Amino acid sequence: MGKQEGEYPLCRVVCFILISLFSPNSAADGRISLGMSINDSQTIVSPNQRFELGFFTPGNSSLRYLGIWYKNIPAHTVVWVANRDNPLTNSSGLLTFGDKGNIVILNQAGGSILWSTNSSGAATSPVAELLDTGNFVLRDGDQDGSTEKYLWQSFDNIFDTLLPGMKLGWNKRTGLNQHMTSWKSINDPSSGDYTYTVDPLGLPQLVLRRGSTKLFRSGPWYGPGFSGVPAVMTNPVFEPKFVINSDEVYYSYDTMDGITSRFVLSPSGFVQHWSWNDRRSSWNLVFTDPGDRCDNYGLCGSFGLCDNNNSTICSCMRGFEPRSPQDWGVLDWWGGCVRKNKDVCGNGEGFIKLRGVKLPDASEFLVNVSMTIDDCKAECLRNCSCVAYAKLEVGGKGNGCVTWSRELIDTRAVADFGQDIYVRVAASDLAISRAESRRDDDLELPLYDFATIRTATNNFSTANKLGEGGFGPVYKGELQSGQEVAVKRLGENSGQGLREFKNEVIFISRLQHRNLVKLLGCCIQGDERMLIYEYMPNRSLDALIFDEESRHLLNWQKRLDIIIGIARGLLYLHRDSRLRIIHRDLKASNVLLDSDLNPKISDFGMARMFGGDQTEGNTKRIVGTYGYMPPEYAIDGNFSLKSDVFSFGVILLEIVSGKKNRGFFHAEHNLNLLGHAWKLWNEERSLELVDPSLENQFPESEVLRCIHVGLLCVQQKPEERPTMPTVVLMLDSESTMLPEPGRPGFYAERCLSETESSSLGKLMSNEMTVTLLEGR
Repeated sequence: MGKQEGEYPLCRVVCFILISLFSPNSAADGRISLGMSINDSQTIVSPNQRFELGFFTPGNSSLRYLGIWYKNIPAHTVVWVANRDNPLTNSSGLLTFGDKGNIVILNQAGGSILWSTNSSGAATSPVAELLDTGNFVLRDGDQDGSTEKYLWQSFDNIFDTLLPGMKLGWNKRTGLNQHMTSWKSINDPSSGDYTYTVDPLGLPQLVLRRGSTKLFRSGPWYGPGFSGVPAVMTNPVFEPKFVINSDEVYYSYDTMDGITSRFVLSPSGFVQHWSWNDRRSSWNLVFTDPGDRCDNYGLCGSFGLCDNNNSTICSCMRGFEPRSPQDWGVLDWWGGCVRKNKDVCGNGEGFIKLRGVKLPDASEFLVNVSMTIDDCKAECLRNCSCVAYAKLEVGGKGNGCVTWSRELIDTRAVADFGQDIYVRVAASDLAISRAESRRDDDLELPLYDFATIRTATNNFSTANKLGEGGFGPVYKGELQSGQEVAVKRLGENSGQGLREFKNEVIFISRLQHRNLVKLLGCCIQGDERMLIYEYMPNRSLDALIFDEESRHLLNWQKRLDIIIGIARGLLYLHRDSRLRIIHRDLKASNVLLDSDLNPKISDFGMARMFGGDQTEGNTKRIVGTYGYMPPEYAIDGNFSLKSDVFSFGVILLEIVSGKKNRGFFHAEHNLNLLGHAWKLWNEERSLELVDPSLENQFPESEVLRCIHVGLLCVQQKPEERPTMPTVVLMLDSESTMLPEPGRPGFYAERCLSETESSSLGKLMSNEMTVTLLEGR
């Protein structure tokens, strides 16, 4: 940009117009060179037809812009705009080359330049290319097309959209600041009010602003991810990365195979990540930031802690109290907190540990990339101005710490994807903290007293009883606050005990995902052991899917949503949580349904945790349920991530058919549900498996893909079963090619007596007889 109306020589305008008359309708190879141009009705298409560049009019606007959009996605989705702040008022736009080899947008009607690449290097034979990444580049045609030799590229001029390969951040050598800027509105791509960028002044983190006001920050990058942004890590769509070196500090991301995704800063100030779903022909929202109230920057003020799981979401850190109790009384927390005891220098003070938080923002801090956490503590204790310290693995290195010397701002609880921070407190507060931590460190949950739970369940009345499992009976309760809960009480004759109780507490209290049931607290008094969960009004999946009167409530879309929800919950357990968990007792009765029929995996009493690169184990104590256990586990005690995959495959086929695997009967053969599904598959009659209550109201391709995936999951050999990341990808994209399924494990079985227990958790291996046969 720069030349105004009338400043561009008329002879050159005429030349450009003449050239455009002889240009093709589109440059199919994604390239234009000197002597070519693109007018308002023409486009450039990238070599593999992924992206298209041309002039467009957004929404109900009358203005014209040069932009890039996805070529083969039905929803017209613009990812880049050149002249966003200088639009054309008519269809006289022309994209061509200027006198110094720059790419320019020319208004043919008035002869003015509306936009230019303004590249510093001169090209003798300029070539402009639209690449399959969506990057529009300018280079000299006499040189190769390496990235280092680009004279200009659109990836260095980010607007509201971040594509894979784009860099959001700072180039220290060139001074380039690559940041996102929102559109003004959905019909106006001009620069809006919001920006999203890497903070150049603080720890490496992403910050959303409106003007100069901070609205949201990601928390610092600490090695594996951003402190406090679980959505970025818990997904099968993309892999985030952060580069910090002497030349650059930037954020970028790569997508998984075959997935189309984009980050967008919306006109209303939300950072959203979208992925394209071929099967549904729509964009799926992966996550949004800010995502909840605790994402609002500094909501709880200095030394405040925000926890979205609490009814009053703001509290003061240990050793601090509200600066203005009156304001906090009316839920105005911005004033934050102050120390109760300011005597914290050389008087026996120490540090209390806040677990699982988004590390705070701060105006003054110090990072040491080579200091151990113990040395960091000693250094912070020697410096009276140091208020807190935490481990920080900058660049993925094992050591490293950060210390804060001013007020701690914007700290929130985030469980799995947070870090531990150590906050300086007075000796008196330290003594209180030590006294309260003497109970078992594994029990990181609120403790309810027995009287409270007895009142909530009406003295564990039969009318409040929801059911009974291997652990014991489950009751519905209502706390004094009005919150409905489910109380699981350890039964007197239960084969389970303290080990399973602690197992459940340790795992569920440290896991947080929308498809896992939420544990609210526990009760320990005498011999009583109780677990208090969020209440699920639609109870368990088996109560709905296997009930003749109820399963008509589950149309195909609901069933598919439940299948995908369970898959995502397992993906979180296997890969995305900070603990690698194998459930070992996944079954329809352990999948609970909330008021919207969203599935939540429950019952972690039998779960096992793997560390490091461990993926399998062995046990002499076989636990689980007939019909859901894979053969290698039931027979030899070998369990792995693929054990849960087998169980998931069984549940998937049960959801599709409305029939139980165990106890399935067919007049024509002695196969169980798995064998029946495999038989129909081989005979190309798979749709006969579908629950008749659906009354043929379903898309056949989706159902067949689900059956296909289910059969892949229940294959006899564990190594032939897919992993859960692959399962999620196969369910979510029809473009993914699936291999042929092999023979299922345990696809025929003898009849078992009705008196046998369905739960193997009550039996030791030397007491157990499992009679399972392979088909002939």
